[in-house]
Amino acid sequence: MQLTAIKIHQEFNFKTMNVSCFPQRISLVVCVLMVSVSLSAQTLIDKNASVQTKALYSNLKKLTDKGVMFGHQDGDAYGVKWKAEPGRSDVKEVCGSYPAIHGWDLGNLGRANNIDGVDFVAMRQMIKANYDRGSINTISWHVDNPVSKKNAWDTTRAVKHILPGGSSHGYFVSQLDLVADFLANCTSGSVKVPIIFRPYHEHNGNWFWWGKGNCTEQEYIQLWKFTVDYLKNKKNLHHLIYAFSPDRSRMDLNNARASYLYAYPGDDYVDVIGLDDYMDVGVPRNKTADEQQADFVKVLKTVTSIAKEKNKVGAVTETGLEAVTRADWFTGVVLAPLKANPDIKLSYLMVWRNATEKHHYAPYPGHSSETDFKKFYSDPLTLFESDIQNMYTSGKPLVK
Repeated sequence: MQLTAIKIHQEFNFKTMNVSCFPQRISLVVCVLMVSVSLSAQTLIDKNASVQTKALYSNLKKLTDKGVMFGHQDGDAYGVKWKAEPGRSDVKEVCGSYPAIHGWDLGNLGRANNIDGVDFVAMRQMIKANYDRGSINTISWHVDNPVSKKNAWDTTRAVKHILPGGSSHGYFVSQLDLVADFLANCTSGSVKVPIIFRPYHEHNGNWFWWGKGNCTEQEYIQLWKFTVDYLKNKKNLHHLIYAFSPDRSRMDLNNARASYLYAYPGDDYVDVIGLDDYMDVGVPRNKTADEQQADFVKVLKTVTSIAKEKNKVGAVTETGLEAVTRADWFTGVVLAPLKANPDIKLSYLMVWRNATEKHHYAPYPGHSSETDFKKFYSDPLTLFESDIQNMYTSGKPLVK
């Protein structure tokens, strides 16, 4: 930045300019500097990112001025009372469009199916189909505890043992190699499909082996940095956008910014300022609906503020009300506060999966929230696959 300032300063011949213009010249220098700093901060953490990945990241930011993209976990793979039927989607059957964001998970990688029964070969095919249609894929990783070999919810201390020099480091690297192989083979022709990769989510909670209390803050940061460096530099994967996503339930809104940034690995290791929030959207607790909504607005403004400060993308990476027990949940709980607070700028908001009639987060045909969801879909602020275009190219219109 200092070199930039000197260079700009030298391009002005102050001796030949009228002194009365000096304030304007200073203002111009300041503006140029601000633009220069802003542009440099807007790049992906991977300086060698593919053309398509760079375009996607830039477009994710640009879309925040147009609306919020809607996402759904596993929505192409199964829904309420169906599974593995190509072309189906509960969301599409309700509103006529696929979601703009399609969520996946790599838990159980190395076996035939993931932790939710999705065939990994089919997953790659659906990831390609989504890319080809112009929508976006995001992947989380409920990786088994690499020390106990039990599932991600087994809280046997592991992180200190899988870092370089640890007794289980070699095994952990073998698991990262499986991830790298899967991601490298998410292709469409010669193009590696850009992926928003979201590992080690909800780390400020204590329910995963990488969570707070099961490792130190510094150990978590080391784990995150090692993972990014390994995939980017060792495995040469340059089609990934890295999303950081703490859980709202472990945040203190009286100190929201600092609370959010617990174990933040640094601006050079994060692309998306994400948030998992089930707490403020209808989960029974000792707060009224209005109080929950006030908290929802406050935390979304915090995410927006941090993303703006760091020149990154803000998103609600997971949310939802199980079984959508409130018929107007989509317009009343999610859309209303976004419309009432235009200063909230989010790229996307993704609800969790549709497994059964009791465990689902998006509507399906015949559900009580179906009519409300159609209103949610029709609102100009919400963006679905049918609304977006040119997400992987630069300089073209993004909304149809």
